[in-house]
Amino acid sequence: MTFLNSTLSRYLTRIYVLNFLGLLAILLGVVYLFETVELLRRAGKQGDVPLSLVFGMAFLKLPDVAATISPFAILFAALYSFWQLSKRSELVVLRCAGISVWQFLGPIILSAMAIGVIMVTIMNPISAAMFTQYSALERVHLRKEQGNVIAVFKQGLWLRQETDKGYAIFHADNISPDWRLRGVTVLSFDKENRFQERMDAPMAMLQSGNWVLHDAFLNIPGYPAKKSTSATLRTDLTPKDIEESFSSPKSMGFWSMTSFIETLDATGFDSTRVRIHFQSLLSQPFLYAAMVLLAACVALRQQRQGQTLIFLVIGVMTGFIVFIMSNFLQVLGASHQLPVFLSAWSPAMIFTLLGTAVLLTLEDG
Repeated sequence: MTFLNSTLSRYLTRIYVLNFLGLLAILLGVVYLFETVELLRRAGKQGDVPLSLVFGMAFLKLPDVAATISPFAILFAALYSFWQLSKRSELVVLRCAGISVWQFLGPIILSAMAIGVIMVTIMNPISAAMFTQYSALERVHLRKEQGNVIAVFKQGLWLRQETDKGYAIFHADNISPDWRLRGVTVLSFDKENRFQERMDAPMAMLQSGNWVLHDAFLNIPGYPAKKSTSATLRTDLTPKDIEESFSSPKSMGFWSMTSFIETLDATGFDSTRVRIHFQSLLSQPFLYAAMVLLAACVALRQQRQGQTLIFLVIGVMTGFIVFIMSNFLQVLGASHQLPVFLSAWSPAMIFTLLGTAVLLTLEDG
């Protein structure tokens, strides 16, 4: 098989990339409009959210939305590009010139994979930073939740929660799967940020809305230290709240994800969700290539059969099948029903093999 000359490769690449950028811009514009309307509705219930903040929050969410809809944009841009080439009889000319489907697909597949690399290495860290800022603004201005702050580092879990008298800062060295926390320290402050007391315990558990500290030492300024076999601290947090607060993959950039996975493992938290998201990002360029192959299958099949009326319907159905299957496999992986690698890479591998098999059937040369 010979490669296309550079002029034809650049021509096909330009058509596809421009179609992708145009389609992505249209989709993001529609999403921005609906997101702004939804935020205005939510802000109207609060009454004190400025309009500029609403527009800014909708903008902050756009990169995250772009990451979600980009496979659709890749697929539809390929479908539209093939339709353009077919309408102008350029596909017929290419085939008459002895150019196989694999040759003219090459530049488009490489373009899709390059877009995938850019989305993962450049856009994803930007999206994570903007989504983190969006989540913080949403929590403060729309949910009115300002009390609890949770973070995890290699040194352990840090948590700030509201109490009846003020707030408490909670630290634990590590945590076991049954939510037994080791090396626990709790610092309590009043509403004027004055230190009230400190509790140290070798172990604590989260039970029925309370932190239960076993064999805790209580230190209050001006009083001798006291030991208690069991001390409690009221909380409205649940294990699910704690895990979801810092393990949301959307808030983690691609380049910092590996170190965050190591941190979760070191402190005893389940890193499966983050691992799946990381592997999904690695597979994204190959999934984009699979989208182009599927688009070629649909376009060439309909061109040969002349069924142009159902061309768009099949393309839309294909996109949703890929989306649903990808999410379903990731859910199976997160629930430990599938290995991380399979749950993340299966969509790219399956649809690449499927697209290749169909094209081999359709292609004579």
